[in-house]
Amino acid sequence: MFRLERVKYRDILDIHALTIPKDKVTCVVGESGSGKTTLLRLFNKMISCTEGEIYYNNNAISAIDSIELRREIVMLPQTPTIFTGTIRDNLLIGLKFSEKPSINDERLTEILKMVSLKKSLEENAENLSGGEKQRLALGRVILMGPTVLLLDEPSSSLDEDTERIIIEQLVHCTRQNGKSLIMATHSKKIAQNYSDTIIEMKNGKVVDTRRIVDG
Repeated sequence: MFRLERVKYRDILDIHALTIPKDKVTCVVGESGSGKTTLLRLFNKMISCTEGEIYYNNNAISAIDSIELRREIVMLPQTPTIFTGTIRDNLLIGLKFSEKPSINDERLTEILKMVSLKKSLEENAENLSGGEKQRLALGRVILMGPTVLLLDEPSSSLDEDTERIIIEQLVHCTRQNGKSLIMATHSKKIAQNYSDTIIEMKNGKVVDTRRIVDG
C-alpha cells in the first residue's frame, strides 16, 4: 500500500526504505519526538517530504491530488478539531467534506455507542471534555469510511477500559471491512495486542519492523 524510498523530511525524518501493507493494522511506536506523527502526516500530504518519494498503491503521492487523497486517507490528529454546533453536526460534517450522502440518526447513535460516547445528538459539542471530543472526532472519521485511517495517539485522553473498548472496535471494523489502519502510539501494549505489523522509530529513523503472528 505505502512504499517509502529514501524519504527525508527536514531534519526530523530519515527513512531509507519502508513498506506498509494493505488491509492490515499497523502500529508505529516510539518515544515522543521519534517522528511518528510526522510520518503519518506525510501519508495524506498534510506535509510533503523534503527528499525521496512515497508511493500509495504504486502511485507517487506527489502526483496525486491532495483533496482526493485526503478523502481516501483520513487522519485523526491527537488534538482533533471540533466544530461549532451539536454532536450530530460534528458527525455529519465529515460526510459533507468527503462528499458522501448524509445518514439517519439511528446510524449516528450506533457510532456514538461504538466510540463509547453516551451523549445526546442534540448536545453542544463544545461542552464535551477533552476525551469526549476525541471520541466524537473518532466517530466522525469512522463514518467517513476511509480506505486508510491514520490515528495519532488515539487513546491519549482515554482511561484504560475505554481505550480497550475503542481500539478493539476499530480493529474489528478495519478487518471486517477490508480497510487499513495505521496507528501511532507510545503504548507497546496496544501495538502488541492489536497490530499485524509493528514499526519502531527512534530519532526519525525506523529501527525495527516486525510482523505479529497469532498463536
